[in-house]
Amino acid sequence: MLISVVNRSTKVADAELQAAVRAINRQLEEDFYPHWQFGARLRVDSAGRVPRSRERKVDLPQLPGRRGDAVIYLVDHPTMAQTEGYHDSSNLDVPFGFVFLDACGEDADCWTVALSHEAIELVGDPLSNLLVQGPHPQDRRHLVFHQYELCDAVSGEYYEIEGVKVQNFVLPGWFSRKAVKGARNDFLGRPRSGTSLRPFSVAAGGYLLFWDDRMPEGKKWTPFYDSRDGMAERKVQDKLANKLSRMSRRERGK
Repeated sequence: MLISVVNRSTKVADAELQAAVRAINRQLEEDFYPHWQFGARLRVDSAGRVPRSRERKVDLPQLPGRRGDAVIYLVDHPTMAQTEGYHDSSNLDVPFGFVFLDACGEDADCWTVALSHEAIELVGDPLSNLLVQGPHPQDRRHLVFHQYELCDAVSGEYYEIEGVKVQNFVLPGWFSRKAVKGARNDFLGRPRSGTSLRPFSVAAGGYLLFWDDRMPEGKKWTPFYDSRDGMAERKVQDKLANKLSRMSRRERGK
């Protein structure tokens, strides 16, 4: 899978973006692929980007046509709540993602982690239409349908490659219905309270969004996160609002 990265931000120079892309490509090849046996390459593609100066603002034209298998845009201002980024597919089934620089902060919220996050999740579910049946995080006897997201559960964790911060991600074992003793279910694999991350659970700063048919209409998409974690609460509430907004636009044919 080839993912084009288009820089429409005024805050990140192309050289800085290229350094981040090199690190994320190493992550995809050296860390992600050995566990998942599929992957992608990112390519900086400035087609359609008009340089702008601080003194004169220039509107950026639309990217002409489809480049590669998917595209991620770096832009300044969030278009959907105060979220660092999101990914989806267009009405023409073109996978795409956004990273919003003004919403990014430091460490786990920085723009390179957001770019790594969206790239990995585009690889895992390019059309954003996959669900996995698994236990409810609070009632594991009840099965629900989880979004096939590879970073959300550990979105508060990152590590560095060549000085570039990149997103932690879950491993295939995270999607098991039963915990396996000694299993490593996320890439960093740090023990939490003496045990590794359980399947279908969240690390600090992580969250889940799943479909629960026991809930009434309008509330079947259900968020889960540690209620003591303000960062996770903000992220999952933004994601839920964005998902419902995108679904509503699709139903209207927009």
